[in-house]
Amino acid sequence: MRKKRVYKKHYQADPVYNQINVGRFINYVMEDGKKSIAEKVFYKALDLVKEKAGQDGLAVFEKALDNVAPVVELSSRRIGGANYQIPIEVRPDRRFILACRWIIQAARSKKGMPMANRLAEEISAAYNNEGVAIKKKQDTHKMAEANRAFAHFARFTKKK
Repeated sequence: MRKKRVYKKHYQADPVYNQINVGRFINYVMEDGKKSIAEKVFYKALDLVKEKAGQDGLAVFEKALDNVAPVVELSSRRIGGANYQIPIEVRPDRRFILACRWIIQAARSKKGMPMANRLAEEISAAYNNEGVAIKKKQDTHKMAEANRAFAHFARFTKKK
């Protein structure tokens, strides 16, 4: 039986910067459908980053996303009765999603201050190649490097 066709999603840009990536990030920050609150949190975080770094908040945000985005990840495959962790290259769209997810998770894991401050701290840390999200990327890359011996199984993986 054939699989259902997957249609390309069309994302909306955000109202302030008119950028699709910012709009997507705001959607990932959003909880319970409260987009206006997510927008306030994100724009306040960018203002805090701008104050702290002394640079354009949007440029810092994009550089932080670029720093956090992974190049390789592990995919589990069952071959000959054994499970192997196979390193595979990450598609550009998935790179963006993982980077956003890791930054937001890292910000949410901190407690004791408003979300905008936590998000600003995590974006600044990612911009400087430090912080929880960067650690997650480095751990993923280390695991992929450790399992490089199984890379030849990648040809058996399904193309998505």
